[in-house]
Amino acid sequence: MTDRLDSIRSALGRVGAWSFALQTQTAATEVATVSAYRTAGFRTTWFPESIGSKEAFSHAGLLLAGAPDVVIATGIASIYARDPMAMINGARTLAEAYPGRFVLGIGVSHAPAVTTRGSTYQKPVTHMREYLDAMAAVTYSGPALVQEPPIVLAALGPRMLELAAERTDGAHPYFVPVEHTAFARRVMGPDALLLTEVAAVLDTDATRGRETARAFATRYLGSANYANNLRRLGYAEADLVDGGSDRLLDDVVPQGDVDHIVNVVRGHLDAGADHVCVQLRTPDPTDVAVSAYQELAAGLAELLG
Repeated sequence: MTDRLDSIRSALGRVGAWSFALQTQTAATEVATVSAYRTAGFRTTWFPESIGSKEAFSHAGLLLAGAPDVVIATGIASIYARDPMAMINGARTLAEAYPGRFVLGIGVSHAPAVTTRGSTYQKPVTHMREYLDAMAAVTYSGPALVQEPPIVLAALGPRMLELAAERTDGAHPYFVPVEHTAFARRVMGPDALLLTEVAAVLDTDATRGRETARAFATRYLGSANYANNLRRLGYAEADLVDGGSDRLLDDVVPQGDVDHIVNVVRGHLDAGADHVCVQLRTPDPTDVAVSAYQELAAGLAELLG
C-alpha cells in the first residue's frame, strides 16, 4: 500500500491546478488550457461535476486524450449521478487507457443538488460506506490494469475523513483553512493521501480581491456541509454571513500577491497535505486564468520542480 500511495503522490506532484472555469469552455479550449497549466509546471488538473456541468467521465476522457502528459482528477464525481458499477468501471476504463493519469474523487454532493437530480439525500457517511461496499463487489471483464485507479473521498468531518483513510486512498477536502488540513491529517493518520483544494485570488488590489473572494465564498457559506465544517473549526456565526467575514475570507480564500498565495500553499503542505490543488479565482467565473497560473508557477518553482 505504501508503494501505491507513493506512486500516486509522485504522479500528482506537490501542487496542482483546480478549475471550475474549464467546464465553461469548448473541448479544444479546455485541452489547450490544461496543456498550458502543465507547461507552467502543474502536473495535475482537477475539475468538478455539478448540476448543469459536463459529465465527469466523458469530461475526464477528453482531457486525458487531448493533454497526454497531464494527470486528471475529478473533484468530485457525485455518487448520486451513477451507480457503483458505473462509477468504478468507468474509472477502470480510464485507468486502463491512461495508466497512472486518472484520479477518481467521489463525494455525496449536497442535498439541493441531489434532490434536483430526483434522488433523496441520505445520511452521508452511511450512504458512502454502503456505496464503497457495492463498488468493492463489482467485477471487471476489461483488460488487466497496471494499477487500480486511485480513489479519494470528498471529506470534511471526522467520520468521513476516517472512512476515506479506512476504505480509499485518501481525502479531497474543499473550501478549508490550514487548520482543517492539520485536523484532517490527525484524523486520517500519516499514510492516507490528503489532497487539499485551496481557492485563492491573485490580485494586489485589496478591495477588488476581497470582492472576488466574497463572491466566490457566498455560495459555499450557504451550504450546510461547508458552514458546519467551519463552525466545527471555531468560526462564529458572524463569520459565516454576508459572504464571510474578512477573517474567514483571509483564511479560506486568501487574496494577495504571489508570495502570499505561495505561503498559504506551503502552510497547507506543512500542516500535512500531500498535494494542494489551487483554484485561482478572478472576477470573471469563466476565466481559466492561464496567465495567473503562470505567474503563480514562478513563485512555486521549488515545489513544482
